[in-house]
Amino acid sequence: MQAAQTRRFRGKNKAPKWTKPDDGQVSVMVLPLAVTDSGDLARLERLFGAMWSIKRAVQRDARAKVDAYWAACHEREEQGAKAVRQRLGLSREALERCAYKHLEAGGHLKYHASKALAMHMADEVWNGVSRHLFPDATGQRFGRPKVGRWHDFTRIPGRARSHTTENKWETFRLVGTLHGHAMTYTGSGQHTLMQPRRMPKPTLPDGQAPTGKLTAAGKPGTRRANWWDHTGPLAVVFAGGPDSKRGDLVLPVRIPQSPGQWARVEHFLRHPGRWHKVDLVRRRKASAPGGWVYEAHLMVLGPGYTAPSVRAMRDQAAALDRIGGVDGNVSNLSVVSFPAQLDGGTPVSTEITLTDNERLRLEKEAKKQRGRTRALERSRRATNAAQYGMSKKQAKRAQRRTDKGLTPKTVTVPGGARAARTDGVPKQAFRRDLLSTNYRELRARRAEHAASAAEHRRHRARTVAREIITDHGPVLVVEDCDIRTWYRLWGKRLSQTTPGMLISALKTECEAAGGRLVQASTWSTALSQHCLCGERVNKTLREREHKCSACGLVAKRDLVSAALASFVRFTDVDDPKTAYLDTAASGTHRSRTHKRWKKRCGSQPHRARNRPGGRDAWQSHGNAVRPLLPEPPDSGTEQPRMSHDLVATPERPEPAPRAVHSSPSGELRIKS
Repeated sequence: MQAAQTRRFRGKNKAPKWTKPDDGQVSVMVLPLAVTDSGDLARLERLFGAMWSIKRAVQRDARAKVDAYWAACHEREEQGAKAVRQRLGLSREALERCAYKHLEAGGHLKYHASKALAMHMADEVWNGVSRHLFPDATGQRFGRPKVGRWHDFTRIPGRARSHTTENKWETFRLVGTLHGHAMTYTGSGQHTLMQPRRMPKPTLPDGQAPTGKLTAAGKPGTRRANWWDHTGPLAVVFAGGPDSKRGDLVLPVRIPQSPGQWARVEHFLRHPGRWHKVDLVRRRKASAPGGWVYEAHLMVLGPGYTAPSVRAMRDQAAALDRIGGVDGNVSNLSVVSFPAQLDGGTPVSTEITLTDNERLRLEKEAKKQRGRTRALERSRRATNAAQYGMSKKQAKRAQRRTDKGLTPKTVTVPGGARAARTDGVPKQAFRRDLLSTNYRELRARRAEHAASAAEHRRHRARTVAREIITDHGPVLVVEDCDIRTWYRLWGKRLSQTTPGMLISALKTECEAAGGRLVQASTWSTALSQHCLCGERVNKTLREREHKCSACGLVAKRDLVSAALASFVRFTDVDDPKTAYLDTAASGTHRSRTHKRWKKRCGSQPHRARNRPGGRDAWQSHGNAVRPLLPEPPDSGTEQPRMSHDLVATPERPEPAPRAVHSSPSGELRIKS
């Protein structure tokens, strides 16, 4: 009897390994897909369904293998953890083979998905498993890998094109040229770019194309034209699964057509040789057919696009020779900076908080969100009435009608608790509930509004961070706080002010401008418990005003902490635990500028440009340039409120930051 032949796999590549240019920098551009054909929509839905089946199957296999790995504790002690992982198949290659088996076992899957897509989906699952098996640099592990949900599955990772072999792009590929797209939708340059709502699909080129080689007879060689010869409008092409008989899936691409976006479009799409990878992404939109809109996320080799105004802003910030401190709070964020030489120059202070209009808008949005949640709950209860009991009010009304001999009324929306076992577990899982069409539409609209609000918060944080470094420079010091612990106490308020998101954006902008946001430990500095004169002033969390009995300084607690952060020194800048407060330097600077602190200098107005719609964003109380923390008796009238500008910001580049190090005296310095 002949033994079964084992399957052979391709070995390692013997050619030199290709590396990404520009130090591995990549950027992403989102290209909306104009999918209006019902057949193409059906194919996309089946493609996502097939890839979801493969991912769910691989996730279940990985979860079972992880459970077996942790259960084999004695085997891991005797043979080693690596041997146990090899036996169980806990590796990237093993999960890829699991994905291949599921693809081949499910006959219908090969009509929609390809082997390359299955391999990259298995790689994505392995990334989550590896974060659970192996600790990171801080020694922390991620939780046990879970099986995701259908509505959270929004991305199909594509395979990167080959940059060593010509015309090799195995999954989703972007065809066409920017010039051909512009010529098609500008009437050969006769009018501005206008793309119709129903964009036509490009057709496969026909005829013959030259190969660039000579035949045996000495004539120019030709071949059959394919998508690589297409120079017209841009489109994303997918050949389908190995058993697909419906031809190529062609999805027209819609580019931004406003004049202000053309420079950004040219940066990403003018050079096809920089195109690296295309991922197919879907996004919830209730008004779209099927409830989803589709996008192609194009990964481009090289840095992203930066507007000239943003580059000028960062250059201006890099030229400032200042060191600033940042104090993050639940309701505001304070920034104070001093000249780097501490020669008694004019300090700069800014306090970021929410305006009354912004609070009112957030309250209205929260009220709408609660209304959507209640509507979803009512819809679920009405559709699955047997799984819920009557509320106390409904039960009393039913009892009164029974006592009076009246006909009991049918309760369509029960308001009581869900039917559960004695241990509190629902008798029927929520995923088994019957959901109406209205429920699905409401759920899609809620997800759409949540995504829009999250993008607004990120955009606001980037804008405010850029304005902060413009006034205070790119070298800042902030306390090393874990924002996650704040959410346990003030989660609702933090969701409005988002201090963690603002500090993260500030860190990114500092690095983009050539500086750095340095973190200092709160245990070794205790900024909120000290005064600029060097005395320790103990305060509880409830006390928001700083009062020093030694020097008589009375000011806001947050501004004093931000000012003290400028005088934090480090033994090792990369280690927050080595931070200490230089009270001698802060006290000397306080004594030198005592008169300036008591006398208000001339104010310089902050940039105040209202964004469209009349809604104010984060605001800066007071002036951008002013004496630091003036005394209340001499302060005069209250300063006007200035609003920050919210303007659409494109992708940012990531230039190599200038080195920020600590001098022998412990002061922060910038090395050009």
